[in-house]
Amino acid sequence: MHVVASYARLRMKPRSSSVSRARRRLRAAKGSAQPPAALLKRHDVSARQVDGFVSWTVSPRGRETSRAAVYLHGGAYVSEIARQHWTLIGALADAGVRVEVPLYGLAPQHTYREAYPLVTEVFRELLTRTPASEVTLVGDSAGAGLALGFAQTLHTSGLPQPRRLVLIAPWLDLTLGNPEIPAAARRDPWLAPVGLVEVGRAWADGDDPADPRLSPVNGPLAGLAPMDVFVGTRDLCLPDVRVLQRRALAEGAPISVTVCEGAVHVYPLTPTPEGRAAATGIVAEIAHRPPADAVGRDLLPGP
Repeated sequence: MHVVASYARLRMKPRSSSVSRARRRLRAAKGSAQPPAALLKRHDVSARQVDGFVSWTVSPRGRETSRAAVYLHGGAYVSEIARQHWTLIGALADAGVRVEVPLYGLAPQHTYREAYPLVTEVFRELLTRTPASEVTLVGDSAGAGLALGFAQTLHTSGLPQPRRLVLIAPWLDLTLGNPEIPAAARRDPWLAPVGLVEVGRAWADGDDPADPRLSPVNGPLAGLAPMDVFVGTRDLCLPDVRVLQRRALAEGAPISVTVCEGAVHVYPLTPTPEGRAAATGIVAEIAHRPPADAVGRDLLPGP
């Protein structure tokens, strides 16, 4: 984890360290969103157009499965799906889970207004062949924020809640206005608030960034599927995860939060012992194959 933190401080944090660098990131060309060759060889992989965007399906090769997940990737709403996302998706397929991967449009060319209808349609199509009780909604970072915001809108579209929500280091508040954020930013080797707020403005496209569809920490929590949240102590997202947990407990929404000491942003996606242990537990939970123990799982002890 120390090696990953050092790499992130040198290569990742500068991207969000100033408004000008964030704007440069917004202007930069997007990379490839193609699944890695190894994933294509190992699984049944297909793509289709949904509402003008590509949505991938990754299924266990040669076998039927009753388990399914919708995976929403992170990247601050500006970066394309990356290899570490596909690695977790592949691990889910290895465990017998069919994974739907809608590639929502990225800022600044696209906004949340297009992402919500896309995810709604992918989820609706999935429910025509898989009951909601077998579907998990998964996301990391920005994708986890979108996943929670989407779950909060399901009652308006007449769709049921999924079996669970798995939120990996969710970006819960685009404003990053939590008074604990500055201290968290000093500990985080990866993320800086100033650039993220600028990117968040592009994703909001003139709308109030505190709107629950953009900052789901402000949205309703009662009646949601049980939430599993994973976050490290060196993660800018930790203060808002604490807020989410306090609100969930107050509203009677089931939530379990795993806090990994010393871990960086989206640590279950990192090639570290802590990351591999967390990813193994996540895959086991989604595949309905709980591990013998739950290493590292702990409820946050209050404020």
